Formats: sequence, structure tokens, C-alpha cells
Amino acid sequence: MDLSGKVAVVTGSGRGLGLAYARALAASGAAVVVNDVDKTAVDAAVAEIAAAGGRATGVTAAVGPAATADLLADTAVREFGRLDVLVTNAGILRDRVLWKMTDDDFDAVIDVHLRGTFTCARAAVTRMRAQGEGGRLILISSPAGQRGNFGQTNYAAAKAGIAAMARTWALELARSGITVNAVVPVAATDMTRTIPALAPVIDEAERTGSPLPAWLRRDEGLGTVDDVTGLILFLASDAGGDVTGQAIGIGGDRLALWAHPREKAVAFADGGWSAEAIAGQWHDGVGARPETYGIPAPQAPGA
Repeated sequence: MDLSGKVAVVTGSGRGLGLAYARALAASGAAVVVNDVDKTAVDAAVAEIAAAGGRATGVTAAVGPAATADLLADTAVREFGRLDVLVTNAGILRDRVLWKMTDDDFDAVIDVHLRGTFTCARAAVTRMRAQGEGGRLILISSPAGQRGNFGQTNYAAAKAGIAAMARTWALELARSGITVNAVVPVAATDMTRTIPALAPVIDEAERTGSPLPAWLRRDEGLGTVDDVTGLILFLASDAGGDVTGQAIGIGGDRLALWAHPREKAVAFADGGWSAEAIAGQWHDGVGARPETYGIPAPQAPGA
């Protein structure tokens, strides 16, 4: 995927998945604006990309405020002359069950993930539309936003909102030639290490230098951060120019297209539905095959 001449902004790219995205984009020829709240991480990422022959500059700022979004877009234009690709990866966790989650826990996650995606996309789209040559918005969502996850009210809500924004913006930006997709990545990172069932497996792989087990890469779709970058490059490239409004999962050996919410079963009653009528038909009618919810716990074969 040749991205020569393209310019990308990747939020939250000082480490983890964001750094993998930035490295891959730069290796494919794009100039990259690296962003993180940690200046040391930003400087290290920029130096690493430059040492590999790529072009990068850094912005140390917290994602969420409109001022940060404008700074990122302005930096791309000032340093590299344009903006073609935005990857909204920045995120934090404040996991707690509903009755223990504070207002600050909720607001902090919503501000970075949801508001940060909105403000950065708005700033990027303003520049892309002015250029008149299309563009790419690649919004990072999560399985938690598709299915829900215990202890992640704030995170799941934000990531579900990001997928909904991708569908909305795909409609609004089609005439401008700007594609918008939600990527649903699964990879071994500091975030996934917080999952009790995964932590020992990830720690063992890192300790021994061995790859993650085949069952985890295939059945759970969990691999390294570099396993996710192929989808980012595809969506940023000309080859992905006709893909928009989709939620696409990737991780380990798995690539998947997520279904959008839609009516699964429908029934009609002349004059409308009373509570008694619903109760009388629910279990044998519309509700006969209820949807599952929650991310299934990973389980090794034979466990």
C-alpha cells in the first residue's frame, strides 16, 4: 500500500496500537503527526519513525478539547502541507461497575474517546473538504462497544457511539469523497492485560519471546499490535476508497465485518400492542430468540 504524499494524524500514538498504526503508515510512505499526552513517548515515537526513514512530527496534548483537534490538523498542514488520513486512537480506561462509577470516571472516558473522536474528526474534515481531494477517517472502536462489557459502562458507551458516528459521517461525507469506518481491534496491549483470562497468556508470550498461541490468535482474534496495522493501511489507501460506513474487526488471524443493528424479528397487531398482548406472544414470537450480550470470556481448548 503506497501512501507516498499522504499525511496522517494518529491520536494516542505514543505507544501500543497507536504507535503501531503510526509506524505502519510512515513505513508505507505517509508523513505522520504523532500525538500523546506523554512528551517522552511522543519524542521517542517520532525519533523511531525518523530512524526508519519515515517522516513524523509530534504534538503533546490531551485529546478531547477542540483546541487539541485544531492543533493536530494545523500541525499536519504546517509541517507537511495537507491532511489526508485521521486515525482516532486515543483512549483511557476508568473501569468500575455501575454503582461504583463516579461522575469523573464517566466523564473522563467519554471526553477522550467520544468527544475526542468528534472534535478531531470535525477539524480534520474541515481541512479535507477545503482540499477537495477526499480523505479517510478511521475511527477506533472496540468489541465492548459492539457487545457491552462488565465494568465498562463509560468505555462501552463511548465505543458504541464511535461506531454510530462512523455510520452517520459516512452519509454526510460521501459527496466529499471522505470515507469513514470504525475499526474494532483486538490486540495484546496494556488494556487487554487487565483482562484476568488474558493476562497470564500475554505475560508468558512476552517472557519467553514466543508467539501467542494459535487458539488465541484464531478463536479469540487476539494477536500483536502489528497484526492490526494491515487494516489501517488498507482503509487509508486507494484500495479502500470504496469502503465506508462499516465496522470492521481485526486481530490475530481474524478479519471480520460486524453487522449493524437492525430489526431481527417483527410482529404486528391491529390497533397496536397492549402490555398483555406483548406478554402473551413474547416468548413464542418476537422474543423467541433473544440476542446475546457481553464479550465471551476467552477459554483455551480443553479448559
